[in-house]
Amino acid sequence: MTARFLGLAALALLACASLSVTAAPEPKERVFELRTYTANPGKAEAMHKRFREHTCSLFKKHGMELVGFWVPQDKKDVLVYMLAFPSRDAAKASWKAFSSDPEWQKVYKESHKDGVLVGKVESVYMDPTDYSDIK
Repeated sequence: MTARFLGLAALALLACASLSVTAAPEPKERVFELRTYTANPGKAEAMHKRFREHTCSLFKKHGMELVGFWVPQDKKDVLVYMLAFPSRDAAKASWKAFSSDPEWQKVYKESHKDGVLVGKVESVYMDPTDYSDIK
């Protein structure tokens, strides 16, 4: 019986070893871009419509990861959003492809037929800290 038990234990060990427990992969590091748009007077809803109906899908088309979009409670004419990229170089390439996309150029031109939508754009690139849940 002892030999039988040892044989079963050896089989169990081999089965566990074949499952090969590996360490979880390191979370991929990304660069984040925080953008703040201030709409021109009376243009906030048109700005949101352009994002809703066109810009977000074009961002995705050009490899931009949409993290989130927010409107400050006390500044309804401001849009704050965050994008993520594999690297700063990837961000640069995505923005270049986006801005030269014929669909974007058409949408941009059409959205300005009654005046420019955005008066101010701010952009900040950020790296996550080692203690950040989002990387």
